Amino acid sequence: MIAAAPAKTGLSVIVPVLNEAESLPELERQIRETCVRLSRTYEIIFIDDGSTDGTFEVLKGLCAANPLIRVVRFRKNFGQTAALAAGFDRARGEIILTLDADLQNDPSDFPSLLAKLDEGYDIVSGWRQKRKDRFITRRLPSILANWLISRITGVKLHDYGCTLKAFRRDVIKNIRLYGELHRFIPALASKMGVAVSEVKVNHRPRRHGKSKYTISRTVRVVLDLLTVKFLLSYSTRPLQIFGLFGIVSLLAGTVISAWLAYERLILRVAIGGRPLLLLAVLLIVIGIQFITLGLLAEIMVRAYHEAAHQPTYFVREVLGDEPQDPPGDARA
Repeated sequence: MIAAAPAKTGLSVIVPVLNEAESLPELERQIRETCVRLSRTYEIIFIDDGSTDGTFEVLKGLCAANPLIRVVRFRKNFGQTAALAAGFDRARGEIILTLDADLQNDPSDFPSLLAKLDEGYDIVSGWRQKRKDRFITRRLPSILANWLISRITGVKLHDYGCTLKAFRRDVIKNIRLYGELHRFIPALASKMGVAVSEVKVNHRPRRHGKSKYTISRTVRVVLDLLTVKFLLSYSTRPLQIFGLFGIVSLLAGTVISAWLAYERLILRVAIGGRPLLLLAVLLIVIGIQFITLGLLAEIMVRAYHEAAHQPTYFVREVLGDEPQDPPGDARA
């Protein structure tokens, strides 16, 4: 019998699961053997994301055989982001590892991820160099998406879509996930000033079941990227983005209106039926609306940070004396 885990473990391995009953016994064995070789205390948290193929029964058996396993079962399918968030909320390890349940991620890559963390990094992402997926439907969209995400967020990674990652617990606990933002965790964490790196990892062909990936996910990635960009750049100063558009629109409308006024008053040219007049009015109205929207967003942001006690800065460490639990402080 495997000894029970202490209250505070060294590693927490989080595995989101959706209809992967056939893969789970082999995956659990590989994770367990890898963690034993690492000689570190560990726990395995399986998140059953609304499976319908007998996955939960398999997980019940694994949990009964190994007290280091915990299982969280969702009432329905909420998605991978929600599954990872549930795992992060329950993780007790100082280091958190995540991977897919389809056996394509290799637990034997854990040591290389942990070695990179030991170099001083806070997040280490896997880089699947030799992917065993179809080029047109999987690899090509992934290449384009990774380039776009790296370019817009400023956090350059070759493989944002790889679930095999390692996190320091104090970093991931300060990140709130919703929607489908799990693939953007390194970018979201960058606002805290964390150190992010990546290592090459093994990628194996799928042995059981079928992929949950569809080409429509690429469209959702682009839409989520807009959210991430806003959160990274303007989440605490929304007036700067809305106000910028508002001022540009207002100035353009004012300039056009001034020219039309010159034509009507000085040159005596009729302007009543000209589309340019409607454009000027539209630009002025849109400009005022953007500025007003920015002001309202500023009020909402301040209310959010104060009511939810969300910090606007993150501290890595403090030298010297400091009062306990200073207000607004979040340690990363």
